[in-house]
Amino acid sequence: MTANILEARNVTKTFGGLVAVNDVTLTVEKGRIVSVIGPNGAGKTTFFNILTGIYKPDKGTVVFDGTSIAGARPDIIAGLGMRRTFQNIRLFDNMTVLENVLVGMHTHLHAPFWGIIARAAGVRREEARARQKARELLAYVGLEDKRDELAKNLPYGDQRRLEIARALAGEPKLILLDEPTAGMNPQETDAATALIRRLRDELGLTVVLIEHDMRLVMAISERITVLDYGTKIAEGDAAAIRSNPRVIEAYLGKGAAGAAA
Repeated sequence: MTANILEARNVTKTFGGLVAVNDVTLTVEKGRIVSVIGPNGAGKTTFFNILTGIYKPDKGTVVFDGTSIAGARPDIIAGLGMRRTFQNIRLFDNMTVLENVLVGMHTHLHAPFWGIIARAAGVRREEARARQKARELLAYVGLEDKRDELAKNLPYGDQRRLEIARALAGEPKLILLDEPTAGMNPQETDAATALIRRLRDELGLTVVLIEHDMRLVMAISERITVLDYGTKIAEGDAAAIRSNPRVIEAYLGKGAAGAAA
């Protein structure tokens, strides 16, 4: 049996009187590609924010690779090997592409403050290794030739790929991708789909993504979890989700669900 790398059980988060995530359980096996889908406002990004420490759950447990992380700081969770991208791109616009990737390595760099000030030999060697690794990651996502450009000058699809490269810089075991193809044209979406597969097949990563492109979700996901109004309403493989009346109703309304039944 494949071990679970992530176990979130009975997770609940409220904001005032609004229940954003309601008693959600999600388990993710190592080496899988899993999607979390649902209509706008379903609680998907809030759930990601709980997993990555941005929000503390009101109830429930989150265990990542054997360590309880519910309520832990985002930097602690990142250091354990969970990295993410964001629905709204969060790059350092006025830094270069290469510098953005270097920022993603901060939890794995160990130079002391005094060594940085003095430009000690060990610090210079660590910096050189970091820059080489950053260039390799940029080459992996197809951006090595743009390493010296400012992030804000990249086309939209390239900015999305840069976010993935920055997440990879943290040497993750699990990567969470929040709408990785949002705003992309069909060609960019196909390239992003291929890259996501490579993350799992070549790098051995576990991938959990939020995505609205159902063609991508159905093609790439080994398991799909569906949220609606913060509650999990369905879970299964692509075939089961595609024909589930509750999922059809959530996306298209009761009339469509009845017609499909």
